[in-house]
Amino acid sequence: MEFRGGGSLGAAVGRHPREFVGFVMATVAIFAILFNALFLQKGPHPAPIFVTRPLLKQETPVAQPNVAADSAAQIRAQLISDIQRELGRRNFYEGATDGIWGAKTDAAARDFVQATGLKVNPEASDGLLRAIVASKAKAQPDRAASVDATRNDPIAELITPSKRVVAIQRALADFGYGQIKPTGVYDPDTRTAIEKFERDRRLPVTGQISDRFVRELAAMTGRPLE
Repeated sequence: MEFRGGGSLGAAVGRHPREFVGFVMATVAIFAILFNALFLQKGPHPAPIFVTRPLLKQETPVAQPNVAADSAAQIRAQLISDIQRELGRRNFYEGATDGIWGAKTDAAARDFVQATGLKVNPEASDGLLRAIVASKAKAQPDRAASVDATRNDPIAELITPSKRVVAIQRALADFGYGQIKPTGVYDPDTRTAIEKFERDRRLPVTGQISDRFVRELAAMTGRPLE
């Protein structure tokens, strides 16, 4: 039976050799296409035989701005502006309502705490703002307004009450450089305290309120003195 089948196939091939060759080539081509599509393609074929899932496109995460830090800075600036405004209404503060805790704002807050005797920290806080709003205290007019007019006169600056000198005297007293009263006037006690500070910091001992002394004192205390 097998011999007869083989003979029939051979006879058929003999009668139609071109058709047999075409059939064999077509079969080989089909298998080559299938093998290439299934095993040799790394990515999806332009016309895939089997439906494949589309590749998910990975999106690069976009960095979000530090909204929390900006919001905290705005809240603090608004708080300082409110404190400046309320201190100004009570004649303790004469500067700009700019939301910056500078030397004038610091001195005004300390003047308010000293004048009222309240146990509140003279720094930017909701507690300080509430204390100022609740208080009816007002600063008495003094000679501090004439400081700018005498700024270029060293002698006049020493004998005229100055908020800058008050801030320096308080800083020296708070950090153990003597029992100095914050009068705003450069006096012998203030000179002695400055000399002691200069010796501790290995600065030239002058006893004067120089720019270098103010920078060193502000750096040590962390307070604005200008």
